[in-house]
Amino acid sequence: MIKLYGFPLSGHSHRVELMLSLLGLPTDYVLVDLKQAAHKAPEFIAAINPFGQVPAIDDNGVVLADSNAILVYLANTYGKGQWLPSDPVGQARVQRWLSAAAGQLHAGPATARLALVFGAQVDTTAAISRSHALLKLMETQLGQSRFLASEQPTIADVAFYTYIAHAPEGNVSLADYPHVRAWLASIEGLPGFVGMPRTAVGLQSQ
Repeated sequence: MIKLYGFPLSGHSHRVELMLSLLGLPTDYVLVDLKQAAHKAPEFIAAINPFGQVPAIDDNGVVLADSNAILVYLANTYGKGQWLPSDPVGQARVQRWLSAAAGQLHAGPATARLALVFGAQVDTTAAISRSHALLKLMETQLGQSRFLASEQPTIADVAFYTYIAHAPEGNVSLADYPHVRAWLASIEGLPGFVGMPRTAVGLQSQ
């Protein structure tokens, strides 16, 4: 059984939880309480993740951190070619969106939500502006293909799903993006889908 070290309201944790569930892999969820700084505890840093972040997994002794890296590992190990294409062009298209997940997605919807849900001191106006710039790009892409990197779901979609679905918690409205909303519904309809708990903040923007 794979151990997942995470926190229920962490979007990065949820993207790994979602991938594990979509793959039908039995999981032991180990709560790492970010509010109590458990991710910075010396024993966690020494044994699980020296960067002091969640998520991390322990797959029978294979300990990995970083949500996107974990998605690649899970897809290659258990995905049977479904979640990460084997051809160079398909892989490059997925990697493009994984890079955006670590860049524009983090700087936009994830940061905007971080301010409202966790009280982080960030420039929410800038984060919301970056969020809409990203959503416009996604809207264009999803008007051309059902999923971000192809006509089939890949780990690119898993990497993006959580922070886009919960963007309204950061006062980022999805009202102007019908293709994005249809894409969210497509992911939510996949066998094994599991959602992340919603918070009460930002709901006025839905």
